[in-house]
Amino acid sequence: MKIADSVALVTGANRGIGRRLAEQLVARGAAKVYATARDPERVDIPGVEPLRLDVTDPASVAAAAAVATDVTLLVNNAGVLTHANLVTGDMDQIRLEMDTHFYGTLRLVRAFAPVLGANGGGAILNTLSALSWFAYDGANAYAAAKAAAWNLTNGIRLELAGQGTLVTGLHLGAADTDMSADVEGDKVDPAEVARAALDGVEAGMLEVLVDDWSRHVKASLARDPGEFYTWVGRAA
Repeated sequence: MKIADSVALVTGANRGIGRRLAEQLVARGAAKVYATARDPERVDIPGVEPLRLDVTDPASVAAAAAVATDVTLLVNNAGVLTHANLVTGDMDQIRLEMDTHFYGTLRLVRAFAPVLGANGGGAILNTLSALSWFAYDGANAYAAAKAAAWNLTNGIRLELAGQGTLVTGLHLGAADTDMSADVEGDKVDPAEVARAALDGVEAGMLEVLVDDWSRHVKASLARDPGEFYTWVGRAA
């Protein structure tokens, strides 16, 4: 689909990758950009329409869908990183990861699928992660939630094909954002993530792998997992 003249809704648009996506949507000529956040007063991007949205609150999702009936591009970007593990981590933190990344994405998809269908099909972009494909001690709740969101992305792609909706998954390692401030190692510029993501949507891509790390991790899935996890252990 073309970004120019589209009507986009971006979740978690007040900072990080979401902010860069909203900025680039405006710059690329989107007719309207709903920039959503739990606190829309924190959205200060020129040219957007701030909209209150908490992806973990079904009533908030329904209210946003009732307002944004002209959407043709849904960008599920809102996220949280609790650093919780699965065996010893706080269950409320683990539930928050799943409620944000899996159930939150699903709530938005279920609310906006009819909107997209009524507006010609459009597209959905889900911000995922290289952690959709591997586990990491200290972020296993996040990894599990992103893995679930990846298969959700694959599933809704099949379910929405009949109405002509493109579903694109966006994968990357760490981006240089507030959420990843404590993550060590190379970090990709969130503006580059946004550029690659929107280029991918315009090209009709099913998956966008932004960086070498996400490409490396996905390629490892075809091999013995012992090779990958031995390599991670040495790198640590």
